[in-house]
Amino acid sequence: MDSVNFDPPPARADAPLNSSTRHGLKIVIVGGFGVGKTTLVRSVSEIRPLDTEATMTNAGVGIDDPRGAPGKSTTTVAFDFGRITIDDENVLYLFGAPGQERFWFLWDRLFTGALGAIVLVDQRRIADSWYAIDRLEHQQTPFIVACNNFGGPSDRGAAVREALDLDPQVPLIECDARSRESSKQVLITLVEYLYTDTPEPDRSTLLTASEPAS
Repeated sequence: MDSVNFDPPPARADAPLNSSTRHGLKIVIVGGFGVGKTTLVRSVSEIRPLDTEATMTNAGVGIDDPRGAPGKSTTTVAFDFGRITIDDENVLYLFGAPGQERFWFLWDRLFTGALGAIVLVDQRRIADSWYAIDRLEHQQTPFIVACNNFGGPSDRGAAVREALDLDPQVPLIECDARSRESSKQVLITLVEYLYTDTPEPDRSTLLTASEPAS
């Protein structure tokens, strides 16, 4: 997935943080190995994203399971980070969590202070998303589910919802993580859900805009 072409980067790709920005809203993108989390952060971030991609080597044989993402040669070993401005005072800080089981211990730390989360799903590997949803529910972090389009049938929404045992109010949408517009719509869906589901956002989830927390 990460080897294909992305949409052109946004015009503000190297823009500094607006001096009027007051609030940073933390969003976490989580899911199984190779579902497109790094791709989504890269496609939608208005700045050149920070990533911790490392080349996969023989040291991971027998530890990581690459069968779900054939041809993938790199992997996230800490987190990806990007940013997108909402308005003059608010920005979203995007944190992409690593997908391999051996890095799951980082997830609860990444969820701390998050306004909400996106669970990115490969419909061919639904079971890879169960742990992410379990941890988000345990942490009481609101989330939506986005099915990344890897080809194949695109009308499996009901089957995916049933397989993940999602509450009826949790949004489930399809996306193409390579497309900035599609990824942006995922973020819009999450923010709309958060502000519909929670009339007044918890101020403890607001970060100091100049110092995004991990």
